[in-house]
Amino acid sequence: YVQEEAKRQQSSAIGGIQLTWKQIKALAPLRSSDRRRIADQIIADYGVEVQSREPTHQPEAGQETATIGVGATRNALLPDNSQSARFTTTAGKDLKQVSGTLYIGKHAGQPQRVLWIKLEDKIIPTVYTLWMYPGLVPLLHTPDVVLQKLRGGADLMTPGLARGPPFPRKATKGSVVAIASLEKPNIPMVVGVCEIDVASLQQVRGAKGHAVRGEHWDGDEIWAWSQGGSGGGSAPDDIEGWGTIDDGSGLAERMNDVTVEDSEDAQNEGGVAIPYTAAQSSKEKGQNEFVAGEDAEPFERVDEEEKDLSTKEIDDIFWNALLYGLHHHRNATRSDPHHGLNFPLNQSALISNLVLPFLPITTPTQAATLNIKKTSWKNAKKFIKAFDKARLLKSKDRDGGECVVLDIDFEDPAIVNFIPYKLPKKETAGAESGGGGGGKAITADISPSDSSIGQKLSKIELYKPKEQLAPVFAASKANHHALYLPTELRPIINEYIDSEKLISDTNKRLVNLDPILANTVFDGSTPLDREVLAKGSVPRDALIDRILKTCSPYHIILRNDETRDSVKAKAGHAPKITIVLETRSGNKTVTKLSGVEVFYIPPQALADELQKTCASSTSVGQLAGSSPKKPVMEVMVQGPQKDAMIKALEKRGVNRQWVEVHDKTKGKKK
Repeated sequence: YVQEEAKRQQSSAIGGIQLTWKQIKALAPLRSSDRRRIADQIIADYGVEVQSREPTHQPEAGQETATIGVGATRNALLPDNSQSARFTTTAGKDLKQVSGTLYIGKHAGQPQRVLWIKLEDKIIPTVYTLWMYPGLVPLLHTPDVVLQKLRGGADLMTPGLARGPPFPRKATKGSVVAIASLEKPNIPMVVGVCEIDVASLQQVRGAKGHAVRGEHWDGDEIWAWSQGGSGGGSAPDDIEGWGTIDDGSGLAERMNDVTVEDSEDAQNEGGVAIPYTAAQSSKEKGQNEFVAGEDAEPFERVDEEEKDLSTKEIDDIFWNALLYGLHHHRNATRSDPHHGLNFPLNQSALISNLVLPFLPITTPTQAATLNIKKTSWKNAKKFIKAFDKARLLKSKDRDGGECVVLDIDFEDPAIVNFIPYKLPKKETAGAESGGGGGGKAITADISPSDSSIGQKLSKIELYKPKEQLAPVFAASKANHHALYLPTELRPIINEYIDSEKLISDTNKRLVNLDPILANTVFDGSTPLDREVLAKGSVPRDALIDRILKTCSPYHIILRNDETRDSVKAKAGHAPKITIVLETRSGNKTVTKLSGVEVFYIPPQALADELQKTCASSTSVGQLAGSSPKKPVMEVMVQGPQKDAMIKALEKRGVNRQWVEVHDKTKGKKK
């Protein structure tokens, strides 16, 4: 089970330590001598190879030429003008007091970030350092669904290790390692410390115990720190070097060449990787052996196929995958003229939503082979242009070289008559990691697990009369214990008025009050009541509206073909979905949504769609203040995503008027 404590808001777990920025002292400049000493310790601890270079001038007697290489390596690992900050907090079950240091620096062209964390005698790199310099530490892999749990503070269990054995030879007990997902195998997202000798593992199937203890990850408070409070930086789409470098040797040779700038090919990376492990034993069924304490179905094991595909075969697979995606959208959303797509559609969204989920991936070998870079087009832009040339869609180049899709001809025979092929089951690891099978991420708009898409909802407001109004309903022989629509109450009240002859002789629009109406409806609690009682009469419409207000409200939300008689009414007015925009970490905007459960919308499925649609990170957690017995879940999306949320709700039958928006990012008027 998960060996972590509950995370506090805006806190980061460092080796089980809960650290908030209030516990961190002020930043102080790092002296040059200290910077050199710390950089030398990093070079020694991580075995960084320093390459000597020819000096630009004749060295003095006794001076070695390698000094130039050492200086460049030091500056690359810990830039000049770096700063440090001490922190003190508690750790462990006994709340032992521990101290550490954060080293903050700025690389050329990059904002100031926390680059290193020193805890006791160990210096740990952050993800920003690993994104800049591949190969600094051994890189381990795990399925994407497991990585998401690690980014929440869980430890990596031994069965969660993928792409091995063999594992990196330096991944020994106590060593610092990086962890990446199989979907993005060259993007480290978690930094941890090996609890066991991972390098010596002969197999992971059936193994038990913790493999890596998480120390820092993309998304924690260390990652989120910035000098201006703008929040954390996004991970690069692609980093050359992590996929081929073994244990960090030759790092100095690559430091001047490595970049985290997003190239066009990196942005349009179409590759996917499918993890697999054996099914769990019957004794462990229902428990996830990858992350401690997680209940999840095991991944389905598939046999590897070593057959290499030709470029022509890969082209055909990608071409058919997009046709399949368009065919699926056309048939799944026939009532929508755009078939569930929001145009213009950027190239990344097209690859993620319409191609990757429809790739027929069943083995890890296929996952590694089916990459957009291995097609004859080489990138998504040329791939889209090929479909444009075939008159299947219309595209346009935007400033910066990005290609967007303006329209798609869903009535083209190639799309209409496309014959779907068999995809992997959604329980497979491939489906979970976004490649093939249409699992959680089948598309941004269509999810077979989300039955709320396309549903029809209607909201009915009902009213239950008070016991004191029983004489009013007796006149028309109506049951005063029943629930009524406003249109059903009006004739009952009119019949009572006629039977008691309460219509004014001078003005047919006025109703004279009798003792029942005067005592039950107008109790004298407001100035209007006192005015009506003084006059002894009230307009008919005002009387009916006032009777409605005295009744107890109920509501029913009908779905699809449900009728009023088949659904039990609930007390109170019909709830509304709430969208809140607020600012965090200085000027970082997040959008939160809650209250979707009563409209038959699963929060997690909605979050998965918004993650694709908004190209932003999402999370689902219990709404603060909601009952643990009947928890209300809250979906949070990075950025101002109000419009995207409303569009997603409308696709699920929610009327825009049922949504309340609270924008807390706007300043108060003076």
